[in-house]
Amino acid sequence: MPHAPLVNLMAWHAEAVPGEPGTRTAQFTALSFDVSAQEILSTLLHGKCLVVPDDAVRRDPAAFADWMRRHRVQELYAPSLVVNALFDALGPDGELPELRHVAQAGEALALTGRLRDAHRRGGWRLHNHYGPTETHVVTGTALPEDTGRWPASATIGRPVLNTRVYVLDGALRPVAPGVVGELYIAGAGVARGYLGRPGLSASRFVADPFGRVPGGRMYRTGDLVRWSDSGASIGELEYLGRADFQVKVRGFRIELGEIESVLAGHPAVAGAVVVVHGEGASGAAGARLVAYVVPADGADGAEVSGDVLRPVVAAALPEHMVPSVFVVLDRFPLTPNGKLDRSALPEPEAGIGRGPVSVAEEVLCGLFAEVLGVERVGP
Repeated sequence: MPHAPLVNLMAWHAEAVPGEPGTRTAQFTALSFDVSAQEILSTLLHGKCLVVPDDAVRRDPAAFADWMRRHRVQELYAPSLVVNALFDALGPDGELPELRHVAQAGEALALTGRLRDAHRRGGWRLHNHYGPTETHVVTGTALPEDTGRWPASATIGRPVLNTRVYVLDGALRPVAPGVVGELYIAGAGVARGYLGRPGLSASRFVADPFGRVPGGRMYRTGDLVRWSDSGASIGELEYLGRADFQVKVRGFRIELGEIESVLAGHPAVAGAVVVVHGEGASGAAGARLVAYVVPADGADGAEVSGDVLRPVVAAALPEHMVPSVFVVLDRFPLTPNGKLDRSALPEPEAGIGRGPVSVAEEVLCGLFAEVLGVERVGP
């Protein structure tokens, strides 16, 4: 990645996230995470103050919330799970009175009930930035100041300065607004390629048939998006998840992000992740949807159990998108960059509930387990 994309990003950032000289910015992300370049350069190039917590504070949401308050932090850049854990640790009445801007990047933004409440009280501005490492930040949006105008799930907005985005089908043809396609990126932010891996570079950095510069390239993201064609976000990109996260269960193609958005909107849920488990996972006869949920501060496991959340999902989505199992966690496992570590999610058997207590229940559970191709089924 050359320096030019960062120069371009800083020019856009100065307009998108304005701040006076002396503004106090938390340097949260690890230096190995590309967002750290945005944190550091956007601060120091514009006369702001970079405030650096130690690793122990970064790993503890309650300690980080206290650190933010004590150091009068006004700007924060962090992945969605970290942002939601921060405001959940503050509780329903906690505030960060100095906070002015929160910019989320690195994963899909979950607009949880606690995050909405915290924004309503605090009045800070929430920004959603999207961009793979191969392009840095590509699109961005600032959610409305009026929380009542927030959508059910956040869009990733419009292209940043000197950047072009295309939503294409499998034959590299643009799709109509409202139609799902794969996101391709061109313009100032595209990297040169993967060092020492020409084959991989050729498969992901492809010729740009829409550009005016001879030899121009675009990056194939593997992300599924669509142009919004209705509501307040018309003309913005809606992020639907990774193409390799799109799954097929019992013959139905499912976008896991849609289920996660419904769960995250429940006031007792601080965060939700949905995955597929079963032999061969996606498309297999034994595949099943498993929802991992973290209760909001003050809520207990019973308030986010399958008995409570299953009807919530069923009321909003088709039956085939309702998770079979709900697993309650104290917190999500994270990578050093603050992103979700999917490989560290526990096996879903913990969410099945009690075992059979009668001969009839034992027989029925055994039959259903056999038909569904799973090890065991709770009553």
